[in-house]
Amino acid sequence: MLAVIDYGAGNLRSVLHALKHLQVADMRLARTPKELAGADKIILPGVGAFGACMEQMRRQDLVEPLKDALAAGLPYLGICVGMQMLFELGEEMGEHAGLGIFGGRVIRFPQFTDRKVPHMGWNQLNIRRKSELLNGLGEANYVYFVHSYYCAPADRDIVAASVDYGVEFAAFVQQGNIYGVQFHPEKSQKIGLQILANFLRV
Repeated sequence: MLAVIDYGAGNLRSVLHALKHLQVADMRLARTPKELAGADKIILPGVGAFGACMEQMRRQDLVEPLKDALAAGLPYLGICVGMQMLFELGEEMGEHAGLGIFGGRVIRFPQFTDRKVPHMGWNQLNIRRKSELLNGLGEANYVYFVHSYYCAPADRDIVAASVDYGVEFAAFVQQGNIYGVQFHPEKSQKIGLQILANFLRV
């Protein structure tokens, strides 16, 4: 059973639409620890501020059950803020503790003279290492981003793909069955659907 965590701030409708397109039958929304229990895969969508999202996860008593599921090896896909929350600290609107699964921080893009923040639109993935989530992708893979903050992992070995937007940042991280994507696969058309389908096969 696939659990899609609903903490009231995620890009839920688009994610559910993409999963419906992929004909996922055994799926449910998880708003409580009880609804999360029994899942064999987890997706955490995310739109919003890091600290506010973590606070809502705590209010719904989902933080510890999620950490337990990750420790048990359940496949997890965090999307946008769902990826960012895997890290130790986020700097958006003050300093906030994340799940602490990965070492590192979530930091704001610098002030650019030649590009806008937030980073919004299509950008090409630079593949750094193999991952089953990237199976079936071609040479030039453009995916859709909307974010002002990006993950700076302490261990660069977890970065499976990066993107250059004035700075090179982690666009896709993986360690074991834990995956995080800064982009929105549910908005990235054919490539995004391929990545979601690959996750469902993990």
